[in-house]
Amino acid sequence: MKLRHLLAPIAIVLMLASCQKNETTPSAEKLNLNTANTTGGSYASTQTFDEGFESAGKTAYADADVTFTSGSWDLNSALVGTSASDAKVGSHSIRIENTGTLGMNFDVTTGASTVTMEYAVYGSDGSSAFQLWESTNGGSTYTQVGTTSITASSTTLATATFTVNVAGTIRFQLRKTTGGTNRINIDEFTINSYSGKSGGGTGGGSSTADNTNLMLGNPSNATADISNFDNYLYDHTYYVESYNRDRNEPNWVSWYVGSTSLGSQDRANDFRPDPNLPTGWYEVPATAYSGSGFDRGHNCPSGDRTSTVAANEETFLMDNMVPQAPQNNEQTWANLEEYGRSLVAAGDEIYVIMGSYGSGGTGSSGSATTVDGGLVVVPSNIWKVIVVLPNGNNDLSRITSTTRVIAVNTPNINTISSDWTQYITTVKSIETATGYSLLTNVPASIRTVLENEKDSGTGN
Repeated sequence: MKLRHLLAPIAIVLMLASCQKNETTPSAEKLNLNTANTTGGSYASTQTFDEGFESAGKTAYADADVTFTSGSWDLNSALVGTSASDAKVGSHSIRIENTGTLGMNFDVTTGASTVTMEYAVYGSDGSSAFQLWESTNGGSTYTQVGTTSITASSTTLATATFTVNVAGTIRFQLRKTTGGTNRINIDEFTINSYSGKSGGGTGGGSSTADNTNLMLGNPSNATADISNFDNYLYDHTYYVESYNRDRNEPNWVSWYVGSTSLGSQDRANDFRPDPNLPTGWYEVPATAYSGSGFDRGHNCPSGDRTSTVAANEETFLMDNMVPQAPQNNEQTWANLEEYGRSLVAAGDEIYVIMGSYGSGGTGSSGSATTVDGGLVVVPSNIWKVIVVLPNGNNDLSRITSTTRVIAVNTPNINTISSDWTQYITTVKSIETATGYSLLTNVPASIRTVLENEKDSGTGN
């Protein structure tokens, strides 16, 4: 639930990826239009709403208001499409013709960090372009978000992400700008709220708000300053990471998992490079680990982000991966990930920090220190810390000296046991190995106790 990396002042970065359902190419085009930020710090956001347009209908293009779950929307030269020719998630999507609009008749007061939506052409229609506009004065005047139009040219739903970064009261209007009578479909309109900048140039980069990805703290004091290239704070909306340009992989990744994080979204499998890394940085390709004997091992796992297409697809960016021994990834780590989700299913919420360190692991083809022609480091160890809380509010204040904390540190080898409990350790041990401080937002007296506790692996 965070903001993407931002490159240069008032710059717009356009990513267009072809999307086929296989392991190395995306299942849908993914567009990201990001304004720029060159200062330190990060942004804290949570999802304001994800409107799927399922709760109401409209069968004519004539201008009219329709009330959906999120509120009242104006559909002008637009209707609610339910036919087989409408590209949609579920049974409804918005179909727009000519220069029609889809606009909110209401404001959100949480601001917006990013806005995402699914889009496609309707049936066999030709291409059309559209734009997103914002209003901070109740709809009296609007300003375009960014300067680029998005062109819909495929019948397969794609994801467009607009970076907004506006606090306070705001509403949005989508405008179809070209294509004449060609029609487009819009679905899963999502606003991620903007909670303000934190950390500043000091690199704190942390929010203590409930359900935010850095609630536990910024382990390495990473900053969103490209000169800090081996400890670069990169906010992916659905997880936050410290990226290491020299290793071409994360130092650590931090995220939250609650009941709203989990849904029925299929695994995207659209591994791909990330063009939103700073200009000139190496973009690890989807095929970087091919033939190496190492898996593309997720930090933030696909299974923890199944609420929407956009959330799941974000986990398949290659800067969320490390070269991981297949047995470690597919069994030991998969079992630990599933255990974390089982806690959420049972009524808990969890905060997770995962990372890696060292050089040299053993995959299915033997040992290696790097892959991708020496460009990506194979870590020697992969670790994770999970803080477990019963569902509730004011999460940080509910962490006590008896809160369950699971710390696991595994060697990156293929002969590893599938039983993750064999590798339980303490937070302090991981901190010693990495040099990080993993629970800095927790009061010191409580943190000291938790750092030295060793979980049983059973919750008892």
